[in-house]
Amino acid sequence: MKAVAETLDVARSNLIDRLAGKTKPRRRYHKAQDAAVVPLITALVTARPTYGYRRITVLLNRQLAAGGTEPVNHKRVYRIMQAHNLLLARKHADRPGLVHDGKVVVMRSNLRWCSDGFEFTCWNGDVIRGAFIIDAHDREVIAWRAVVNAGISGSDIRDMMLEAVEKRFGACHAPAVIEMLSDNGAPYTAKETRIFARQLGLKPCFTPVKSPQSNGLAEAFVRTLKRDYVRITPLPDAATVLGLIAGWFEDYNANHPHARLKMLSPREFIAAQSATA
Repeated sequence: MKAVAETLDVARSNLIDRLAGKTKPRRRYHKAQDAAVVPLITALVTARPTYGYRRITVLLNRQLAAGGTEPVNHKRVYRIMQAHNLLLARKHADRPGLVHDGKVVVMRSNLRWCSDGFEFTCWNGDVIRGAFIIDAHDREVIAWRAVVNAGISGSDIRDMMLEAVEKRFGACHAPAVIEMLSDNGAPYTAKETRIFARQLGLKPCFTPVKSPQSNGLAEAFVRTLKRDYVRITPLPDAATVLGLIAGWFEDYNANHPHARLKMLSPREFIAAQSATA
């Protein structure tokens, strides 16, 4: 018995109790305070069914902080969600081997903006197409446009660029040159758009041909938009959806926890950066 205990690195008394059947079976660990947060977690998962346990933890701790309650560890939230079958289903698909041909992320805001388009279909067949501008550092969606059963035009892109500059700087010209990264779509590469961009203080940059992943940050936002908003929202017709899109972007900017921003939303990250500047 001594040799077995030393090999397993356990106490001999423990082995004796196991052989005698005196040990108690291990049960699922839980805290008495779990009952208080279970309904909060359930409500959050119901409202945001595409969020994993880490983002649910961020939203839960925002609520708890507002009520003057101590925050909850993400491991505890995982355990509670696992016990109540609230975790997201695991995906087992292999990731494609994409080659990244350009550095997108930058070290501070207003050095590089990224732009891309999105498209989805309403239940009645109406097609919504849109475009947006997102900052490559703080991830805030600065401006966007959406149209119904039509394509985004060069005029839409130019209006969006002007709106982005005015929102960020309160003027019609950026104080320093900002790279404007996009794909090679006609609305972006049009001569009028390139000239207008330079007049605003923007430097047009384009991804290599057949390499959309070079604008991966914008591509990632499109996936987030479709996963966390489009797919879980009723889309009866274009009129209804157009009334929802502004709220989607506002919710993303103000509330969406971002892993690359230390689980802060874009607006929270910008406020934190301003406070330390």
